[in-house]
Amino acid sequence: AAAATVAAALTAAARLAGQDTGHRPAVALDRDHLAAAFRSEAYAKLDGMPNDAGFAPLSRFWPVADGWVRTHANYAWHRRALLAALGMADTAGDPDSVGTRLADLTAAEVEDRVTAAGGLAVAVRPESQWQPRHPLIGHAVSGTAPPRPARERIRVLDLTRVIAGPVGTRFLAALGADVLRLDPPHLPELPLHVVDGFVGKRSALLDARRGPDRLHALLDRADVLVHGYRPGALATFGLDDEGLAERHPGLVSVQLSAWGELVERRGFDSLVQAASGIALIEAREDRPGVLPCQLLDHGTGYLIAAAALDGLLRQRSAGGTHLRTLSLAATASWLMALPRPEGARAPGAFDPTPWLTRIDGLTAVRPPGSLDGRPLSWPSGLPAYGADQPRW
Repeated sequence: AAAATVAAALTAAARLAGQDTGHRPAVALDRDHLAAAFRSEAYAKLDGMPNDAGFAPLSRFWPVADGWVRTHANYAWHRRALLAALGMADTAGDPDSVGTRLADLTAAEVEDRVTAAGGLAVAVRPESQWQPRHPLIGHAVSGTAPPRPARERIRVLDLTRVIAGPVGTRFLAALGADVLRLDPPHLPELPLHVVDGFVGKRSALLDARRGPDRLHALLDRADVLVHGYRPGALATFGLDDEGLAERHPGLVSVQLSAWGELVERRGFDSLVQAASGIALIEAREDRPGVLPCQLLDHGTGYLIAAAALDGLLRQRSAGGTHLRTLSLAATASWLMALPRPEGARAPGAFDPTPWLTRIDGLTAVRPPGSLDGRPLSWPSGLPAYGADQPRW
């Protein structure tokens, strides 16, 4: 699965290069390099800063009255919502106390209460209850914008966070794109995700609620928009499908969500694993388990890069505003439909050292793959968070 998603992105890059230059470079991948790249957050480290690639204490599986639930509380506002749903003060949220409250509730009760409070919790369900509804990559074309000429550097506006979107946009940066990451000032990113997800990009702060005109000015000069907001969440700013085609004709828009277009809930890789049946497939000793990497995040990230590059190729050929949709849920369905060899085992000890690089005090996994025998590399190190101006 890892090889397929990265190969899709590299192949899309090679096709776009072939369209622009007449030469389509050869694509190559290394299996061990993929193993390191799909756990990049475990190896990313900035000098002087401890690497904490794990989950927060309240992000875990919990036994409940009729099974298990999985919560996600890495962000402070999600932790507060979880505790509020359980009638607990923020200062009283130790794991033992939370576990005691949850043990008397059913999985459905926990899911409903926490979701209603703005937090994240899902019931752990068997694969038989998972009903995939979406294509792996959705594609629609809107409007009649003329083909855009090729630009020396593709401009990508990055409105994503937490692994999947940042993986896709940092890979576009490794392929030569100018990637501008925007974050809202009132929702700061976690240090781990800055260290792992910002390499090769520029970083700026912009509150779209107060400055939608600046956001549209950036989109006027962008080639690609990648965003991870829930379906319909950006309609307020005129960034629904119709608004994009009308105000920014010829743009390639890539939308990432956790659950797909029909579910307007927040979500993360760990929650989709729990809801889709993966957690029970990976169960050990009567306790839900996890994949050996956050493959839904990483795999979807490389598919984001593939979708963006393929959208650019189609736009330059036939015009139009191209709208691509991906979700962690669709990637989970695709993964579970793949063959499962008998006797598969968890990976043993692995040395990532051959695939690590250092840039200005940052240790990171090199981007996987090569084109015409030239390994990809990060074009720059880690930007200071929010230090750039929101402009091209």
